[in-house]
Amino acid sequence: MPPQRVFDLPRQQSLLLPAVINPFVQETKLTKSTIIKCVLLGIFLVPIRAILLSLVLMVTWPVSVIITFKHPLKGAVEPMTGWRRFMCQKVMAALGRTYYFCMGFRVVVKGKQVGSSEAPILAVAPHSTFFDGIVCIVAGLPSTVSRVENLATPIFGRFVRCLQPVLVSRKDPDSRKNTIQEIESRAKSGGRWPQVLIFPEGTCTNRSCLITFKQGAFIPGVPVQPVLIRYPNKLDTVTWTWQGFGSWTLLLLTLSQWYTTVEIEFLPPHTPTEEEKKSPVLLASRVRDIMAQALGVPVTDHTYEDCRLMISAGELTLPMEAGLVEFTKVSRKLNLKWDSLRKELEGFAAMASSCKGGRITIEEFARFLKLPVNPILEELFALFDRNGDGTIDFREYVIGVTILCRPANTEDVLRMAFQLFDTDEDDKITREEFTALLRSALGVSDLNMAKLFKEIDADGSGFITFTEFQAFAMTHPEYAKLFTTYLELQRYQAIQQARPGDLELAGQTSSGDNQEDSTSDKKDD
Repeated sequence: MPPQRVFDLPRQQSLLLPAVINPFVQETKLTKSTIIKCVLLGIFLVPIRAILLSLVLMVTWPVSVIITFKHPLKGAVEPMTGWRRFMCQKVMAALGRTYYFCMGFRVVVKGKQVGSSEAPILAVAPHSTFFDGIVCIVAGLPSTVSRVENLATPIFGRFVRCLQPVLVSRKDPDSRKNTIQEIESRAKSGGRWPQVLIFPEGTCTNRSCLITFKQGAFIPGVPVQPVLIRYPNKLDTVTWTWQGFGSWTLLLLTLSQWYTTVEIEFLPPHTPTEEEKKSPVLLASRVRDIMAQALGVPVTDHTYEDCRLMISAGELTLPMEAGLVEFTKVSRKLNLKWDSLRKELEGFAAMASSCKGGRITIEEFARFLKLPVNPILEELFALFDRNGDGTIDFREYVIGVTILCRPANTEDVLRMAFQLFDTDEDDKITREEFTALLRSALGVSDLNMAKLFKEIDADGSGFITFTEFQAFAMTHPEYAKLFTTYLELQRYQAIQQARPGDLELAGQTSSGDNQEDSTSDKKDD
């Protein structure tokens, strides 16, 4: 049996799995008794509540028309004053409370909301449902950030106008910059504008953690008042995430409850330090930590881009959760854009197409590389398998390809590999040369490399040129690391033969020769 190398495989702590693997799944299980109870209550409650809600809307709509009559939304917009502001903050807020009361919501308010001069920004989390709009009612209808398209929505579009929202347009390439400027202008108006209420997570989660806060609310560098939302109900009928019940199902389930409790807690305002004023990322992180501590939940680096990857994973016939990578962390540490991760997901899907759970075993890894399971492949697989569970998920695959394979995929390494195959030094690799070296390297005498050779030999000439060799390596970076691992084992075995029995020293030498092995994940935090 060939000697095995002994070396440490440290894992960078910040790239380990998050405390919550999937914050975008709704896992409410409805038992038969629960379904029967909801049906019986729904037969009685839903029609009554629907009638009451319709009556409230019939009163609210004309009030909102009066408030917004001849009041501009674009151009030189000024904050509402006088009777408009009074009707908005008192009458519309009262009608809003009545609307939620008719839906069966019991609101519990904790803490004290401060004024716009003391904290111009209200940061609300966790954002988990379309019912979270109730916090706008409780906070006295502050300004929000809304899409331009929402203004055209029948009836509710007029309600949105009463909030004098900061408008976002997907069609305007300058929309993001203009939105940030408008938020900053209102936040620094000295109390002329009402507070700006923002859900900094940017998407709905299941409230099991706080995901990455977007920077928009924190760029002005002004005091922020954190606002917490809790739904302490025995049956969760409100959580609206990317995996779970649809909006109509949740609405019917909620209307079929005797009541639904929502707790809204205003924490003391956080005044940013000079350092935080200069760094919106730092300020967002500090505020998130304060809110997470008050909620008693962990924080993760998931973001809306993870949701997009989840959708892409589903389109590639993978489990949706396979696309979760903690995009904020991975993109920052590995310098990867969303499009790059989407491309890597396609490569992973090709490898994991036969896996039901979206995780690759060593047999599937070997099958994709068109190689047999052997010590070199096992060592490469172990480098990818960060948690040592014997499988590779998409997150481990991305980190492995970026940290291990692409740095090894240099022209010098490829040139060295090509020269090893090209035994007669005629600048081309024949099928015999290709098969002979791989049989020797992998220790398999009856190895059939016809499929792999044909795939590399793009023009079907019967031999591989360096251009073809390099082009294949660039699209299949796993082979570059496989080759460098083979060289490391060759060097290790040479050391073992020179100094038999000194296994520990040899492991240290091997690790010292190749920093990628001994510090496979070493990147600056």
